[in-house]
Amino acid sequence: MPALICGSLAFDTITNFPGRFAQQILPEQVHILNVSFLVPTLRREYGGCAGNIAYNLKLLGGEPVVLAAIGNDGRDYLARLDELGIDHSAVRVEPDHYTAQAIIITDADNNQITAFHPGAMAQSHLSPVPSRADLAIGIIAPDGREAMLAHAAQLHAAGVPFIFDPGQQLPMFDGAELRHFVDRARWVALNDYEARMLCERMGTDLATLSRTPGLHGVVVTLAAEGCDVWQQGNATRIDGLAASKVLDPTGCGDAFRAGLLFGLERGWPLGRAAGLGNRLGALKISSRGGQNHRIDPSIVGS
Repeated sequence: MPALICGSLAFDTITNFPGRFAQQILPEQVHILNVSFLVPTLRREYGGCAGNIAYNLKLLGGEPVVLAAIGNDGRDYLARLDELGIDHSAVRVEPDHYTAQAIIITDADNNQITAFHPGAMAQSHLSPVPSRADLAIGIIAPDGREAMLAHAAQLHAAGVPFIFDPGQQLPMFDGAELRHFVDRARWVALNDYEARMLCERMGTDLATLSRTPGLHGVVVTLAAEGCDVWQQGNATRIDGLAASKVLDPTGCGDAFRAGLLFGLERGWPLGRAAGLGNRLGALKISSRGGQNHRIDPSIVGS
């Protein structure tokens, strides 16, 4: 059954810095920071959290429905979604804005510095969650602030279980607003840094958070180490998979979320769904860009 992907559609400008940020940034001089990184490679890719999640979910055999906003330069993106067979009937076109743009610099240690222009994404709250009875699951991925709040409330009111995945937008919300999301979500997905920030702002810890009534689990990703699945105060480590090669971490988290959605929509235990997410993340990192890798269907049953 269809999964609603609420989040951003964006164009990613991806560059690689062959050195290490840590060797270029002097900690004692950050108050007068002025650095320039020579990036010999540059690519423009289709991206955004909603686009990346939908891409992976479709390759797995899922039915993603994208709820997002694009700008006057986004027609090529809609054509790409058509080619992939991804439902974009809920995508809003904003003629007076550009599509969201991310400019990403990755260093030799796979650390990243990103500049993000939201563009049309800031208007995505103007499109409500579509009224359709066939939505089995949803995800609130990074999007415009008002859109994330509104779409979480709308999914909850419609009785559609969803994953709360604040990602890089987490700092926009205070503790009360984060509680608003958690109380309505069925699952929460974070990386380890985001998990610490969310707990700090909410004045809690992961064990307590995972006992929230109605919440079926909290998943904390740990990069190559895999992830921790927290349920009712207990954590289970789901080991990561070694990647065949490490080329580009862009979109790895989104690939992981697609694995979660695929498994949860099918009623899998959370640990099994997270294991599929780990396999997808390891697969994605061996390919450049967020939407250029291919998925062998056998990965679902491995």
